Amino acid sequence: MKKPFILAALAACTILTANAQSNPLTISGYVEGYYVHDFAIPVNNLRPSFTYNHTRHNEVNLNLGLLKAAYATDNVRANLGLMVGTYAQYNLAAESEVFRNVYEANVGVKLSRNSDFWLDAGIFASHIGWESAIGKDNWTLTRSIAAENSPYYEAGAKVSYTTTDNKLSLSGMVLNGWQRIQRPDGNRSAAFGTQVTYKPSASVTLNSSTFIGNDKPEVSRQYRYFHNFYGIFQLNEQVGLILGFDAGAEQTSKESDDHNTWYSPAAILRYKPSEKVSLAGRTEYYSDENGVIVSTGTPNGFKTWGYSANVDYSPYQNMVFRLEGKVYDSKDAIFTNDNSIPSNSNSAITAAIAVSF
Repeated sequence: MKKPFILAALAACTILTANAQSNPLTISGYVEGYYVHDFAIPVNNLRPSFTYNHTRHNEVNLNLGLLKAAYATDNVRANLGLMVGTYAQYNLAAESEVFRNVYEANVGVKLSRNSDFWLDAGIFASHIGWESAIGKDNWTLTRSIAAENSPYYEAGAKVSYTTTDNKLSLSGMVLNGWQRIQRPDGNRSAAFGTQVTYKPSASVTLNSSTFIGNDKPEVSRQYRYFHNFYGIFQLNEQVGLILGFDAGAEQTSKESDDHNTWYSPAAILRYKPSEKVSLAGRTEYYSDENGVIVSTGTPNGFKTWGYSANVDYSPYQNMVFRLEGKVYDSKDAIFTNDNSIPSNSNSAITAAIAVSF
């Protein structure tokens, strides 16, 4: 009498397993807590204004808590991510309240039966840069100046194509603006973006991303042109290198032939002595003399070097403890200490713990 029952139980388990494997809906999450000690001891407990991650000094706080639902079939896909934390608080402060806790919300349909060719629309993570809001995926604990001052997210529609060997990906976008979910009042201009990612081998990734558009009301329209290029090179099993360069130009005024420019090179070297431990160092520079992206009101504008070093320890595959020291060194005295005395430099130590699930 037991044998039919056992067979029925095994059959039921097989069906449940098959259904789980074929379920198009997946739920995931990410939580990153942090503590920063800024040696300037800012009175308002805020890190420098050009940073949008790990912003609160002398507090144990939440940088990002994210819960995401992803739906994917052969021909349809959708993503919805909701978030909380100081990243959302400061990075989406200009958005309407209804959108400030939206990490992403998009839908897509496959346009070709025989190729990986898609049309997607909604709110997305940005197509620009080698760093994202998901700190655990980045080689360094804090973000580069270039990442903090280029879009983390965007809204619009995009078409994308990936070759069958996954070596080349191409995307074109129509966007609502430079890190915008909603366009500013009075703005009637669409913005555009492109992305080309090429992976000639498993150890090399090359990426080129662009943005073209006006992010201001029509009465003061100024077109912005921006290009981000980076390469990720895994030199061997232990050593990796990221080289990146941002460059942008924006009209000085409506219909002007003159442009204000900015640029930012960066290099990150990572060494992994073991599966659980990694070390990384970063050198970067950001030049924005005319304050297009970072306004200082000082004679030389924002011309700042950044240096950081961090150590990561991952006791489990989905968990990491991180510690980083970071120094900014600017040509002008753009920083202030606890006595409100201008300074050319700023330094801080940041600790974080992150878990993905």
